[in-house]
Amino acid sequence: MKEISKFYKSLIQEVVTRQIANEEGDNQEQTFTRMCLELLSEAGETENSDVAFYERDLGTKNQLKINGYAIADNYETVDLFISIYEGADEPVTIYKDNIDTAVKRLTNFFRKTIYSDLGNEIEESSSIFEFVNTLGTYKELRDSLIRVNAFILTNGIYKGEIPSNIEISGYKIIYRVLDINYLYQISEEAHAPITINLEEGGWKIPCLHAPSRNEDYDAYVAILPGEFLYDLYDVYGGRLLEQNVRSFLQFTGKINQKIRDTIKTAPHMFLAYNNGIAATADDMDVDSNGYIRSISNFQIVNGGQTTASIYHTKKRDKADISDIYVQVKFSIVKKKDEYVKIVSDISKYANTQNKVNNADFSANNPILVELEKVSRYVMTPITPERSIQTYWFFERARSQYKNIRLKEGFTQSRQKAFDLKYPKNQMFTKVELAKYINCFEEIYEGNKLVIAPHIVVRGSEKNYAQFIAKNLPTSPRKINNIYFEDTIAKAILFKTADELYGTKRKGNNIGELKSVVVPYTLGLLNHMIGGKINLYKIWKNQKVSEPLKNLIYSIMLQVNPFIINISPSNNYLEWAKKEECWIAVRDNKEWKCDLDSIKEDLIDPNNPITRKVTVNSGLEDDKYEHDLRVLKSIPYRIWLKIANWGAESGMLNLNQQSKAKEIANDLKYDQKLSPVTVTRGMNIFNIVYDENYELLEEIDNPSKEEPEKELPKVENIAVKKGFNDIDIELVKKMVEWDRRNHVLESWKFQIMQDVAIGLRPLTGKLKWVLRYNLQAMISKGFKLD
Repeated sequence: MKEISKFYKSLIQEVVTRQIANEEGDNQEQTFTRMCLELLSEAGETENSDVAFYERDLGTKNQLKINGYAIADNYETVDLFISIYEGADEPVTIYKDNIDTAVKRLTNFFRKTIYSDLGNEIEESSSIFEFVNTLGTYKELRDSLIRVNAFILTNGIYKGEIPSNIEISGYKIIYRVLDINYLYQISEEAHAPITINLEEGGWKIPCLHAPSRNEDYDAYVAILPGEFLYDLYDVYGGRLLEQNVRSFLQFTGKINQKIRDTIKTAPHMFLAYNNGIAATADDMDVDSNGYIRSISNFQIVNGGQTTASIYHTKKRDKADISDIYVQVKFSIVKKKDEYVKIVSDISKYANTQNKVNNADFSANNPILVELEKVSRYVMTPITPERSIQTYWFFERARSQYKNIRLKEGFTQSRQKAFDLKYPKNQMFTKVELAKYINCFEEIYEGNKLVIAPHIVVRGSEKNYAQFIAKNLPTSPRKINNIYFEDTIAKAILFKTADELYGTKRKGNNIGELKSVVVPYTLGLLNHMIGGKINLYKIWKNQKVSEPLKNLIYSIMLQVNPFIINISPSNNYLEWAKKEECWIAVRDNKEWKCDLDSIKEDLIDPNNPITRKVTVNSGLEDDKYEHDLRVLKSIPYRIWLKIANWGAESGMLNLNQQSKAKEIANDLKYDQKLSPVTVTRGMNIFNIVYDENYELLEEIDNPSKEEPEKELPKVENIAVKKGFNDIDIELVKKMVEWDRRNHVLESWKFQIMQDVAIGLRPLTGKLKWVLRYNLQAMISKGFKLD
């Protein structure tokens, strides 16, 4: 419960922070919805989700409300979201009456959309119009739709019954309540687990346990009835597929013709003809007679096409599948701390017949791992608007930014320093990376465009899958500071265009197609100038020039109505996902663009830019300096407490206890810490952070029983020259001088810079420390006058 409480408080704080900074006019309920959809997308619970608020007739029998929606790529599934958000300090209890009201509102919304022309009752400027119009009139969606997931999202605690599923116009609606406990679970897990109770479902399926004994996994083999797989797919759909496989095989649910023919004409031969299914799980409960009771965290890693084909052949062709049986191999992963890696490896090898590249399984993709490393060590240039260097933080894995911020910021001053070095608005995820890069590219496979702006419009998951498969550098060696700087320049361009398009909150939005017009405009601009934009200039300035901004805005003003006018229907978003739409925009000859106005922003072929690769060689040295700063930020008295705590709790072994005392002694007498000591010290720090964070909190809250000792007076060059004190103005002068001359070690400069910009108070202790800095700088030519 303690962890849930911490998660809740963190979530509430994040909602407030985001809502204040939000430009789209979201209130806290919508901000909460947006955060939930991000979690659900990353956990594989939904895809292509979007926040869109609409409500009316509240308190009446016709009341309806929706906070968000999602349409799966294969149109099989539509997700509806409604939120119950409470801003209390602690999680509140959500009662069944609250859930029933939410169910009524969401159900009324779907019924009115399906049965009536709700699109004519909603203004086109409404955020929900595109969805209502698509759901109500788009034939391909209505023909393919087999399930509607109705999610009730809440930051409260709900322990009541889940509303029963219903059917409207032939579409099954499955209700789910996702409360704070569930949100916490999926924030901690790699995906949302599926647990199947076979006894409750009346299924008696025997299995055989493989005799192999090892530490990694257990293996079982079973024969699954086709009806069992049909029922699973009916409820869970694409969620059954291990997330990487679902994303990177671009699972569509289309019926494999050969599988379909076997089911219809020779169902008894299915077991002989089919290769079967490979699945993973956390645990399998088997009774004494060898029958499966339940399967925890069930995921299909190979055989999704088989499962979907069985389902659709029965559903659409009314085929009899009572004689269909499928062989399945279950791998029960034992090493929970290596779960993601092991499952990813099983997925990779199980899918070799589908020619899935190693790069497709992206959680530990070496290209992205290298990009993450580079992002931690490449600092932005100093600009006239910003006198300090910062980082663009690439979040390769979910919650990295939040977790590292917590770990780095174990004191208030360190948290402020982290926020200054890694601004939240300079954090980007792997799906955003794909968006920033793909909108500038055109890549063909034969006659088909597999990378282009219309792919970006198709949504985060699909665009990211194409990026990984078709547009990722082929080797980690190609990931260096130049690639990273160009990527950030594209990110700055994208963010600039996004801001220029305008927002509803400010009332300056060009239209309602921002997700289309921004990538289309950047792709069109890049096409018109032949890819000659000077990305290095944008990186150096950390902004887009005014002439280039003006041109981008001018193009967007033209692209927005153009797409609407050439659309064959009023489903503009669906039209913009098609290659034909992008080709029409790209090849139009009537654009009015003053390309001469941005000559200074283009690469001059007569004066090519010379750039040096400056990353990769020094990463280990930078890591040592970083870790050294962390260890030195912990006072020696705390290191002694760590040693004692480790002995009393048993959390530290004898060597670690001894090392903690050694570090305390070295820090007390200002001894140098060796690289080996720093490495072992960080291991100890990680244990303390995970098991007794309260010890670290004492750094900001020293015990009254342990007053800070008076610091000895230091005779140095500065004092001899008549300078008896250090004030903030001198510190600023020292910072500016050392930024040019690089006399001090990086961590010493960082402390001094933190004082100069107000992140650290200029205490007597720091004045004493900074005198040593001053002494070193004077010896190298720094002048006090």
